[in-house]
Amino acid sequence: MAGLALEGPNPDVDVLDGINGLAKDAPHWVNKAMEYVGEYGIIAGLAVLCLIAWWGARRRSDAPVAIAGLVWAPLAAGIALLANIPIRAFVERPRPFKDHAGLDVLIQGKSDYSFVSDHATLTMAVGVGLFIASRKYGLIGIALALAEGFCRVYMGVHYPTDVVGGFALGTAVALLLAPLAQALLVPLMTAVGRSPVGGIAWLVRAPGGPVAQAGARRDARTGYDGEGAEGGRRAAGAPGGQDDDRTPGRQRGRARDKDLAA
Repeated sequence: MAGLALEGPNPDVDVLDGINGLAKDAPHWVNKAMEYVGEYGIIAGLAVLCLIAWWGARRRSDAPVAIAGLVWAPLAAGIALLANIPIRAFVERPRPFKDHAGLDVLIQGKSDYSFVSDHATLTMAVGVGLFIASRKYGLIGIALALAEGFCRVYMGVHYPTDVVGGFALGTAVALLLAPLAQALLVPLMTAVGRSPVGGIAWLVRAPGGPVAQAGARRDARTGYDGEGAEGGRRAAGAPGGQDDDRTPGRQRGRARDKDLAA
C-alpha cells in the first residue's frame, strides 16, 4: 500500500514542517535534549511513574484491584505494539524524511515504516492503563504520552498522523481489553497478596497494610488464633468458657451444692 499519500495541499505535511521547523532554529543542546527525551526519556519516566503508583497502591484497601490495573498498563503497551506489526506492514508508509527533503532529522538510521508510531502507541497505552488504575497518575501518564508524540514530529521521524494513529491504537487496546484483563489479573493479584511463598506478597501489599490487617481483625473477633468461637467466648469472659468460675450462673450453682451438703 502506498502509505496515506494525499494529492494537493497536505495538512499532515504542513504540521510536520511547522513543528520540525522549530528544530532548525533551536540551539544544538536543545535538539540533543529532545533527541534523548523523545527516544528514551519519556518511556523511562513512565516506568518510574508506574513504580511510584505501585508503591502507593500496595497500601490501599483495594490493593489487589489497584495493582492489577497497574500490571495491565505495561501489558497493554506490549499487546498494542504487537498489533502494530501487521498495521505497519499493510500501510507501508515511508518515514517523512524519505519523501520530503529539508527536514531536520535528529535521529538517523530509521529504516522501518512510519505508520503508526511505536513510541506514541506504547506511551499512550501505558498512560491510559494507568488512568484506569489511578486518575492522578493516569493524567500524568497521558500528558507524557502527548509530549512523546510532539517529540516524534519535532525530531522529523514521524508524521502527525502517525502519532495520532499510535494514540488511537494504544487507547483502544488499553480500554477495550481492560475488562478481560481485570477479570484475569485481580484474582491473580489477590492470591499473590495472600501468599507467604517466597515473600512475594510484598508485590501486592505493604507490611501491616490493609490486606495484611484483615487476618488480624478476624483473629481479634474470635479471641485466640485457631480456637474459633469458643476461644472468643473465653477471651471475652463469656459463660461458654470452660475455665471461667466467676460467672453468676456458676456461682449460684456452687452455693446450692453447699446448701445440700449442709
